[in-house]
Amino acid sequence: MPDTLARPPAQTAQPAARLVLDDLLRFPPERLEALYRAAPCPALSALDGDLRGRMLAWPGAGRATGLALRSLAGARWFPWRGKSFRPLSGEAGEGINRVISDARRWYRFETRLGPSLCDGGEALLLDYDLPANPFFIRPIKDEVRTLQPGLFLGQAWLAVGAAPRLVLYFALEG
Repeated sequence: MPDTLARPPAQTAQPAARLVLDDLLRFPPERLEALYRAAPCPALSALDGDLRGRMLAWPGAGRATGLALRSLAGARWFPWRGKSFRPLSGEAGEGINRVISDARRWYRFETRLGPSLCDGGEALLLDYDLPANPFFIRPIKDEVRTLQPGLFLGQAWLAVGAAPRLVLYFALEG
């Protein structure tokens, strides 16, 4: 006799919960690296206007330092507010950091798509090596990928000496 009872549908994976900027504050550097490596490169047009930012983690920092950074970065009074972007074409754009308040804009950068220092895959690159920036800002090379629409994960690299060094994870939301 054929089986005529209805069978429940196969279990499917539940979609991942939608993250918000402050959710990322609790992730250790190892998890942020895994998320970054798995994330796709955004189109330049995906980052346009003022995006709210959070510093997330210093790779190699001890547990106590990491917890202190997350506590500071989540505070409303933390000086870095985020980044403002302006795409100029499909291949290039520009931006600037917002510091202390949304009205104070310091440390301009240029954007383009290119290979990540992390894994060689495509990323949105932010280059601070511009004559108007102070010498201590010019060696910074940020890169950004998309975690989900409107939420971006970044790495800040310091290009001093023979090889660039990953110094910070940050996130942007807009």
